[in-house]
Amino acid sequence: MATPADQRLLELLEKWLKSLELHLRYSSLDADSYSKIQPWPEHQRPSRWIIELAMQKALALRAQVQERVKMGDVKFSDSLELMTFLANLIGSEHIERFIPLADPENERALAPAPDTSSTATTVTTATTATTATREMPQFVATKRQAPTPVATEQVARTERKPGAAKPAPKPAPKQPAKLHAPARHAAAKPTAHASADAARDQVIADAARLVQWGRKWFELAELIARMADRPPLPEVRRILKDNKTAIEKKAGRS
Repeated sequence: MATPADQRLLELLEKWLKSLELHLRYSSLDADSYSKIQPWPEHQRPSRWIIELAMQKALALRAQVQERVKMGDVKFSDSLELMTFLANLIGSEHIERFIPLADPENERALAPAPDTSSTATTVTTATTATTATREMPQFVATKRQAPTPVATEQVARTERKPGAAKPAPKPAPKQPAKLHAPARHAAAKPTAHASADAARDQVIADAARLVQWGRKWFELAELIARMADRPPLPEVRRILKDNKTAIEKKAGRS
């Protein structure tokens, strides 16, 4: 007879398998449709072979649980639940690639794609109608050029007047000098210092917590560098080295 732990585990596996079936159907969608089909959390879209592998493992685990239930093993499901709890509490690290849970009740209807064939037919018909009713161009008579005026003494005197000279071009206005550029650079420095201090405090807090959980000192740098929004590995090692005493004191090992 199935225990309450067996029933909870089998219900969870059925929920996962339904989610994976939806993911297999979503794998044929384009990126825009995939982002709209479910209220997803932030994640990297899983590849189809990852989804198929997860489904194989889920089916195998369900078969093992059902076999253990038939054998009368009342500890198997309890052990799996305990392992899942400990893995999430202690051993989990920040990862970006996971298969989010897809719920059939949360599925959204996608807008149908526009019919390109009917649109192309409409454009072709309109173009043909416009071409058929276009009028022939009218030929405009070429204007006759006026005869060149004959040079006279009056015209020559007018051209020699000093007022006919072209005015001198105005000088281009000077661009105003940038007076506030140093102020912007000065305002950016406190922000950088504040960000560095926040990163250092975060690394110290992470290290103290991991030490309290039983992690070795040589493991801390790589574990913290893998977390989200943490400095790179060389910077984490430097912070740990410079603040080892403070970390041990915060972890209660002083």
